[in-house]
Amino acid sequence: MDVIFNAAIGFGIVLLLFVAVFIVTQQTAAVVERFGRFQSIRQSGLQIRIPLVDRIAGRLSLKIQQLDVIVETKTKDDVFVKLKVSVQYMVIKDKVYDAFYKLDYPHDQITSYVFDVVRAEVPKMRLDDVFERKDDVAIAVKSELNDAMINYGYDIIKTLVTDIDPDLQVKEAMNRINASEREKIAAQYEGDAARILIVEKAKAEAESKRLQGQGIADQRREIARGLEESVEVLNKVGINSQEASALIVVTQHYDTLQSIGEETNSNLILLPNSPQAGSDMLNNMVASFTASNQIGEAMKNHKKKKDAGEA
Repeated sequence: MDVIFNAAIGFGIVLLLFVAVFIVTQQTAAVVERFGRFQSIRQSGLQIRIPLVDRIAGRLSLKIQQLDVIVETKTKDDVFVKLKVSVQYMVIKDKVYDAFYKLDYPHDQITSYVFDVVRAEVPKMRLDDVFERKDDVAIAVKSELNDAMINYGYDIIKTLVTDIDPDLQVKEAMNRINASEREKIAAQYEGDAARILIVEKAKAEAESKRLQGQGIADQRREIARGLEESVEVLNKVGINSQEASALIVVTQHYDTLQSIGEETNSNLILLPNSPQAGSDMLNNMVASFTASNQIGEAMKNHKKKKDAGEA
């Protein structure tokens, strides 16, 4: 009997020790009550309580936590928009008592303050301003939450507006506006490019015409110089200026006929005004051709005499 009694006592002591000892994990605080009344806050590590007297009322995480709140509200230009506000908060280590006993549902409390601040700030802004000044909304939410939640033992670390989602029709309209603006800019650039191309083309044509005119002028100048030299040579062999001009005209006439004859697909038709005029033209051409031969022979003889005299 003594052995059984001692075994029972030993088992009871082990059971009491097992119940009395508990562990609090890192970044966690345990609230201990004694007969329903707050007794102490235990931090991380191995802790002891009085069995059947003390109980663990609850545990609070001391880590940074995040709560995402989606708020639907209306902007100043009457556009409904949904904002996703992310609130990062944590329990203040020295105020675990307030966080545990003063507030039952911290998530609901934070959500209410976020709704209140967002619906007070966003209606003051136009939709475009909401996108540009989302940081101002986040700062306003953080300031309001800090003032309210510090009394409950919570510290607001950061608030972020992570998403702005207007109504689907509004987004489509905004996309169309953006596309129209970009098309307008593209059209302006295309117009500028076309205008520059026209101007440059006109400049190139003007330069081409100028060079062409200069070339024609130079050509005519050289032709005139050649004719002048030809007349001087003919004058030296006893041919006056009038005869020399006639000879040059006849020579150019034959050159023209020769050029036309070189083209296989060309035809030349000479229509005189009357038979007599045709006969006169033919006689004149024959006479001119004969005179041309005589002048050519005279120029050859003159050149021979000149060469003999020089020798």
